[in-house]
Amino acid sequence: QVFLVESGGGSVQPGGSLRLSCVGFGFRFCDYIVTWYRQASGKERELVGDISGGGGTVTVEVSVKGRFTLSRDNAKNTVYLQMYNLKPEDSAMYYCYSHSTWGQGTLVTVSA
Repeated sequence: QVFLVESGGGSVQPGGSLRLSCVGFGFRFCDYIVTWYRQASGKERELVGDISGGGGTVTVEVSVKGRFTLSRDNAKNTVYLQMYNLKPEDSAMYYCYSHSTWGQGTLVTVSA
């Protein structure tokens, strides 16, 4: 069975940092791109960034460039979304996607 599990969300103050994790199960993780999305309350889901199977290619959206980065540890079947200098507008449910499968999401709340 293929599934993804996100973790690491929480509540932080503006300017704070969080690292989200996405662990994959049931497939050859290193062969697949992993993509992070987020969805704020009342808004459509939006792309955050993605990372190639080997980790050599990382793309992030302009809105988070310079603040967010992705990395992966294929020995642990895990992709990380490191977020710095968080802003209230980063508050959302964050989801990872890979192998045509969505995780359940992890909630990030940024407020003073």
